[in-house]
Amino acid sequence: MRFLFLHPNYPSQHGPFASFLGRQPGNEVVFLTTADRGELPGVRKILYKPSREARRETHHYLRGLETSVLQGQAAFQAAAEIRKSGWIPDVIFGHSGWGSTLYMKDVFPGRPLLCNFEWFYHAHGTDSDFDPAEKLTADDEARIRTKNTSLLLDLAASDGGVVPMHWQKSQFPRIFDGKLEVMHEGIDTDYHQPAEVKLSLPRVGLDLSGAKEIVTYVSRGFEPYRGFPQAVEAFAQVLDRRPEAHIVLVGEDRTAYGRAAPDGKTWKQAILEKTPLDPARAHFTGPLTTAEYRAVLQASSAHLYLTRPFVLSWSCMEAMSAGCALVASRTRPVEEVVEHGVNGLLVDFFQPSQAADAICAILESPEAFRPMRQKAREAIVTRYAIRELWPRRHAWMSRFVR
Repeated sequence: MRFLFLHPNYPSQHGPFASFLGRQPGNEVVFLTTADRGELPGVRKILYKPSREARRETHHYLRGLETSVLQGQAAFQAAAEIRKSGWIPDVIFGHSGWGSTLYMKDVFPGRPLLCNFEWFYHAHGTDSDFDPAEKLTADDEARIRTKNTSLLLDLAASDGGVVPMHWQKSQFPRIFDGKLEVMHEGIDTDYHQPAEVKLSLPRVGLDLSGAKEIVTYVSRGFEPYRGFPQAVEAFAQVLDRRPEAHIVLVGEDRTAYGRAAPDGKTWKQAILEKTPLDPARAHFTGPLTTAEYRAVLQASSAHLYLTRPFVLSWSCMEAMSAGCALVASRTRPVEEVVEHGVNGLLVDFFQPSQAADAICAILESPEAFRPMRQKAREAIVTRYAIRELWPRRHAWMSRFVR
């Protein structure tokens, strides 16, 4: 069977699954992307490049759509060259919202287009108005509604779609219920598993091999969407109460989601000016390799994960798979996976003292929380392991082949 994958990033969250398919006898996998880095076994990568970026003078509601159209146009041209060479996919699978999927039905009419639908935007009731300190204007409401345009085009054109979590599916208009199936991309639970680790990361100059208490936090960017301000406040309390504790914060000093920090600063700069952390005991690692990241999770005494009502981070699920003692925000995406007191501890997103109390309780009596760690891993292995979900996803895609 021939599979065409599309995502501007590579390998993205779909690369490992594409490689899984490509290694199966009789399959051919092509991956269209803009990212000229990395290779995957069984996958033929083909690059495309948008002709330009969205123009500054474009109406600000429409800049995201213009970017999607430019992505779609470039992907269309690359796909047309593939078709000209005689290679026709049996199934097309892309990540909706980026634009690369927009015109695939025009290049390959009659071939099934399947999409991963991650998030449908709303001005009210989810992430956008979660923080009462961030007031939305009428302009914000209109802009947020317009952000769904490319998603709606894909929803109309696609033959089927997957949504990673039930929480995320609940955000999409009900008229598309029959087209969307809940199916997570899957967690590599064989790789992310518990282990006794003395944490040492020579590449980044971090040696905590002698530390007795390591509290961990992971986020793509240090930003309010993932509770970075509240995490810093909680960590300041933990460091004050637990003199032997160290904090390890993994991520980049950038904004991945939401608004930029004021006054030209990063959120890390702004928050640490307000709530400083002892640099001898609070360690910002920057981006890590996969193996380094896994070692951080395996060495964790307690792991803090905070998020607005938005997409649940893979780091939360990988932390659970690694058997972390999880403290997390009592928000809808988290509650789909974490049951308070069973496989994690849930706290109020806006109450850092609750997070600090929960972390300190775990550090004080680690053995008492060993069953919770085991249940955390069990929840991910049972519901989200790739060894179960990848064959299921393959079977789902195969149903659309005519």
